Amino acid sequence: MSTAWGKAGRFTAKALGIKLQDKDPYDEVTRGESIISNHTTSSFVEEPPHTAEFLREIVPSGRQLGDYALSLFPFTSWIGHYNLQWLLGDLVAGITIGAIVIPQGMAYAQLANLEPQFGLYSSFMGVLIYWFFATSKDITIGPVAVLSSLTGDIVANVMAELPDVPGHAIASALSILAGAVVLFIGLIRCGWIVDIISLTSLSAFMTGSALNIAVGQLPTLMGIKGFSTRDPAYLVFIHTLQGLPRTKLDAAMGLTALLMLYGIRSLCNYVAKRWPQHQRVAFFLSTLRTVFVILLYTMISWLANKDLPRGTSKFKILFDVPRGFKNAAVPVLDKTLASKLAGSLPATVIVLLIEHIAIAKSFGRINNYTIDPSQEMVAIGVTNMLGPFLGAYAATGSFSRTAVKSKAGVRTPFAGVITAIVVLLAIYALPAVFYYIPNASLAAVIIHAVGDLITPPNTVYQFWLVSPLEVIIFFVGVFVTIFSTIENGIYCTVCLSFAVLLFRILKAKGRFLGRVKVHSVLGDHVIGDDPRKPVDEGYGTFTGSSSLDAPYRNIFLPITHADGSNPEIELDNPYPGIFIYRFSEGFNYPNASHTLEYMVRYIHKNTRRTTLSHFDRPGDRPWNDPGPSRRKLKAAARAGIDSNEVGVNLHLPTLKAIILDFSSVNNIDITSVQQLIDVRNQLDRYASPDVVDWHVACISNRWTKRALVSAGFGYPSTLPDGQIRRWKSIFSVAEIGGEQSAAATAEQEVNEKEFGPTLSARGRVTPQQQQQQRGSSMDIESGSNTDDTEAAGNLKATASGSERIPAAAAAARSRFGSNGGGRTVAVHGINRPLFHVDLTSALQSAIANVEARAEFTATKSSMKGMEPVATPTPSSQSQENFQGGSTSGGSGTTNSRPTLGASLPPYEMVDPRKEGSSST
Repeated sequence: MSTAWGKAGRFTAKALGIKLQDKDPYDEVTRGESIISNHTTSSFVEEPPHTAEFLREIVPSGRQLGDYALSLFPFTSWIGHYNLQWLLGDLVAGITIGAIVIPQGMAYAQLANLEPQFGLYSSFMGVLIYWFFATSKDITIGPVAVLSSLTGDIVANVMAELPDVPGHAIASALSILAGAVVLFIGLIRCGWIVDIISLTSLSAFMTGSALNIAVGQLPTLMGIKGFSTRDPAYLVFIHTLQGLPRTKLDAAMGLTALLMLYGIRSLCNYVAKRWPQHQRVAFFLSTLRTVFVILLYTMISWLANKDLPRGTSKFKILFDVPRGFKNAAVPVLDKTLASKLAGSLPATVIVLLIEHIAIAKSFGRINNYTIDPSQEMVAIGVTNMLGPFLGAYAATGSFSRTAVKSKAGVRTPFAGVITAIVVLLAIYALPAVFYYIPNASLAAVIIHAVGDLITPPNTVYQFWLVSPLEVIIFFVGVFVTIFSTIENGIYCTVCLSFAVLLFRILKAKGRFLGRVKVHSVLGDHVIGDDPRKPVDEGYGTFTGSSSLDAPYRNIFLPITHADGSNPEIELDNPYPGIFIYRFSEGFNYPNASHTLEYMVRYIHKNTRRTTLSHFDRPGDRPWNDPGPSRRKLKAAARAGIDSNEVGVNLHLPTLKAIILDFSSVNNIDITSVQQLIDVRNQLDRYASPDVVDWHVACISNRWTKRALVSAGFGYPSTLPDGQIRRWKSIFSVAEIGGEQSAAATAEQEVNEKEFGPTLSARGRVTPQQQQQQRGSSMDIESGSNTDDTEAAGNLKATASGSERIPAAAAAARSRFGSNGGGRTVAVHGINRPLFHVDLTSALQSAIANVEARAEFTATKSSMKGMEPVATPTPSSQSQENFQGGSTSGGSGTTNSRPTLGASLPPYEMVDPRKEGSSST
């Protein structure tokens, strides 16, 4: 069936003109036996990822669907373990938050242009529903200052266009719409979307909103009327100053309450520092300061107004607050109302999300647990969709109440149920007390609460040290919020932060790297340089490294020292004509063109053409390369210099190879790959008749490898005449699992069966054995004509004269520098010889092949005029030469000490069409 489908697919592709790519575009290296010595290693051919794998990764299994369903109700993981000790902690924290949220909820309802009871409804529903879906024990959902202020602005604007719709209906409809959006994001598990909002944006709009809210409460605090407090903050402040002569008795109730709130907090902080043993008592007194102030000024208000007729007062108070849930009903949400709210929905969703998630993550880190942003969105969404059925408006996590709840010793999210009970009692038992609460005192509570949202100057200074540009964005957001609206401030900071990010990606430039040898120093000695100490004490140096090479290692630094490295260290390209280029901000369609243009400009500036351009007449030159001036041409003619060499620095090298460092690249796309192909073709023309070698190091994504392979990277280039150059492949190898691995144990068993139990532990070769086998090792590494069968049977005596080991195996192990290591394999697929594990191996491969090419070119030039050399038949010679054997016939020369994966005499051209059956 698969064959039939394959034939059908090939027929369809041929009919549509699709040129199918070979299963492996470069299979020369994988034909026959491995090019890596079969005495020591196993071949590894890397298979490309397939679409079926991608689909299997994204399509959930039955078990994953079950886990998803359970994850929607996190309380099931801990509710069965609930105990009395947890209950006591939740009881204290729940009652404390209940006492705080009651006055705050009524105060924030006034910010939302609603009556006080709607703040109580929102407080009740937030804490009651959240614990079912919570992944944070500290968060308290309810009315908050910023969201309430934003809701108030939206309610005022919509009421101006739809005067028949009451304000609480508008607020409830907004809550349902925003909750639905947030719930959808949470259900599809896209909680990561909040990471798009930067900390700069969050800090800016919180600071601007706090200033906006505080200024908006000044008229209420002072009892000044006659203008709208919904105007921009700067206008409200100016009007407040102009209205100071109209200040009423409310100022006494407001200013003194504000001073008392700050005074109690300062006193409690002083007591906690002065007498640490009373720190917890001071904390609870400070926490309940809002309740104490509201109760005190409610009593003062009752004493001042109890003898007045109902509905009148000496200063503004709340008056009647309905008992119970008088506004419980199905929310009104029609097409007209939804269309009016659609424009304000993005800002509402942003405020719902970023404040809550930021607070939850912060307290999760403080208290050593992890929150799930997607599940938190589910909790917010459900709360805001169900709350309006009892009259609630939009609610989210509160920073101040969350901080208090955490310090109060909350143990589980169940504390929200305790808080809900306290709020429920207030709704039914305390409306008579709420009648006398002064509005000015509630304004003082709001101003005191939002003061903690203002970013302190020291934090702004720390922002400046990290990123000065983002501090500018911060102040822009604050000023826009003050001089416009909170909504505009949110959009402004988010857009500016995104624009900065996009600019950094678009204008990203990579770095050209140079090589330098370094060593690590501890005190006054080099780590690993003491022959009296084993190398494995070198703070991370691999066991078994040579004691002479261990202290030194190659590192690659930007040639311009743009990373802040010491400019006294001289760096240059690691080899003439070879360039190492590291991408800095990924490699995708936004920045592909810019970063590659920079790379090409640098290469053109630091190299010359392989073949100088030849122009017989000035008119033959292209318009963008008019050449030197006539004066320079005349001077060159008098000096006997070819006119085509004028202005060309002949001391510059020609371009030979480019190494791309993909350590900062995860995924690439069609645009970036096409740009890379275009640059490759451009540089091939620049280096013609040579072809530029492209090596890629540090690729961390299989799909990236697949994309590069489909574009012709990862394996040697095919020449225009159809010939494939033999490649001098250098691979990185590693032991399978190390000393204690199952592979090493299995290898020992095989060696004991084949060569006897006298072979050293785990089939390894001792240093004494390596010393005795050095002669045969040199024969194998030098590529002599020693027959493999004969070498394998050549058994040498050990120092004791009783141990016998295979000479070829000992030599091969010695060649890999293994001091008793296990069996080794290639780290990357041998079918991708130009993909490398690190820059060092990439540079080794590039230099080896550049020098091999130069050697072959020199040999070919010296043989001009001589009888042509017969090329060995690949089917009979390729396997031998891939393994490092000698070449026969022709020039009669051999490869002296071929490296890992040495091939035929470097870059001998072999026509694949003459390879017979091996190419079919």
